[in-house]
Amino acid sequence: MGFDRELVKGSTSLMIMNILSESEMYGYQLSKEMVRRSNNQLEVKEGTLYPALHKLEKKGYITSVWRPQTKGPDRKYYKLTEEGRAVLQQKNEEWNVFVKMVNNVLGRDPV
Repeated sequence: MGFDRELVKGSTSLMIMNILSESEMYGYQLSKEMVRRSNNQLEVKEGTLYPALHKLEKKGYITSVWRPQTKGPDRKYYKLTEEGRAVLQQKNEEWNVFVKMVNNVLGRDPV
């Protein structure tokens, strides 16, 4: 099942930040983790993932570092900053309120 691009775009940063709150990752690894956690229902393309990572980095919510690899090219690893952790807590609270509100409007039982 494909999801509306705008719906995914609007929640990509939240998903990225939540995953990076657990451990640092490089872009491809992050993309694969999103696929895994969504039971193969969500595939975030490079054209969505990397602009979102750059935007989060510009805001100071994540930071990155290049790491050499024994095989292959260096990889850019991303991790959540302390400011990012504070913002993530706020965004998760907002998300929970939003989901509850949408479910109410749709006449569905709360999740």
